[in-house]
Amino acid sequence: MISFSPSRRAGLKLAAALGLSALLAACGPEPKPSFSGTDISGTGLGKELAMLDHTGQPRTLADYKGKALVVFFGFTHCPDVCPTALAQLAQTLQLLGDRAGEVQIAMISVDPERDTPEIMARYVKAFDNSFVGLTGTPQQLQQTAKSFKAYYAKVPDKANNSYTMDHSASFYLFDKNGQARVLASGISSAQDLAKDIKSILN
Repeated sequence: MISFSPSRRAGLKLAAALGLSALLAACGPEPKPSFSGTDISGTGLGKELAMLDHTGQPRTLADYKGKALVVFFGFTHCPDVCPTALAQLAQTLQLLGDRAGEVQIAMISVDPERDTPEIMARYVKAFDNSFVGLTGTPQQLQQTAKSFKAYYAKVPDKANNSYTMDHSASFYLFDKNGQARVLASGISSAQDLAKDIKSILN
């Protein structure tokens, strides 16, 4: 019969407990990925997306299944925020390298009155030829923006007898199944966006 000292028995119990914990952890659910942006998994944001792409074809989230989708709300007359965001997204695709083909970037216009499909096509493709521009009727925009909980409003520009648009500036990241996963700030770096996209692609 083998006997152990009290300290030896305590050490064996601790080792057994740690081993059991590791085994239980291995059998448990996989840990959630750590995002730079806000985790919005399970919120269902964007599920009512229904717009027209820059070729005039109706588009919903289902049309982009099989790719990670990044959505940004903006408009072509935007002086600075929108061009900066699209430039960031173009850089993000470069950082993704070979995996860039697994990602679709889409800008939804908050100014359908001026942003026709043709104008959207010229605008977004000036940043990257793979980008998609989505526009539509005011009713389609209202439904889509509400689904994303995205804000937009027309702001009169009396000095120029025109108007501009105020809007939220965030990036919405969807996985390949069309599920909302990450809400990233409009000032997120290309590096952070690439990191989060890689997380939902894996």
